[in-house]
Amino acid sequence: MKLANPLSYPLAILAGAVVLVAGVRAANLDSRVVVPLAVAVAVGGAALQKAREPETLHLDNPALERELLAVRQQAKLLAEKAEIFRAEANRLLTDSLQVSLLANVQYACDQAKAVPAKIDQLTQRFRGSDSLLSVQDLQQQLAEVQAKLRSSSGVAQAQLGKLADSLQRNIELARQGQDARQAQVANLATLILDSAGVLQAMQNQLRSANLADTAQVLELQSLSDEFKAFQENVDLLTTQ
Repeated sequence: MKLANPLSYPLAILAGAVVLVAGVRAANLDSRVVVPLAVAVAVGGAALQKAREPETLHLDNPALERELLAVRQQAKLLAEKAEIFRAEANRLLTDSLQVSLLANVQYACDQAKAVPAKIDQLTQRFRGSDSLLSVQDLQQQLAEVQAKLRSSSGVAQAQLGKLADSLQRNIELARQGQDARQAQVANLATLILDSAGVLQAMQNQLRSANLADTAQVLELQSLSDEFKAFQENVDLLTTQ
């Protein structure tokens, strides 16, 4: 539970005052005991009230705020699932021949764990009057996606193609003077959901695979590479 300033919560101050008066006057307790108790009640009450308040990001666009809150929740769930998967991988991938795969899985989980913080950083950049995405920033993102697209194949290529199309539409929005942030967050939400799907496939494969079978281990490796590609695209959209 996060701490909150009791002065911002009159009911918490009132509760602390009641404890103080009741302790000193009604119960005749030593003020050296009652005062810390009253302060604790006020601080605890303020924290409880703060926890019950709807979360807000203080953005200038309510629709964008709703989208970001939803994406942040998705990112937290992805990070939690990644930690569960990491524990399973550590338990199952113990053979010396599986060290490389385990390292890739751990790296993928580290990437997933970092996503909520990246969303928070993006939220900070989306605050204020100068927060609108510029055409230049979007063009830089598109150029990086197109460069990766030329050397990709399979699922990664399809995902990059979709992302390139979305970025092109966002550039058009920005050129027209419209706010492209919400569309950009929608792209991010798609990437996180796709990442979660790949992570689940990796977990299912790990649980059912014959880890002595090279072909099945290579399939796990392929899924790990796919997950890494999705996370690199998340980085692209959150760190520019």
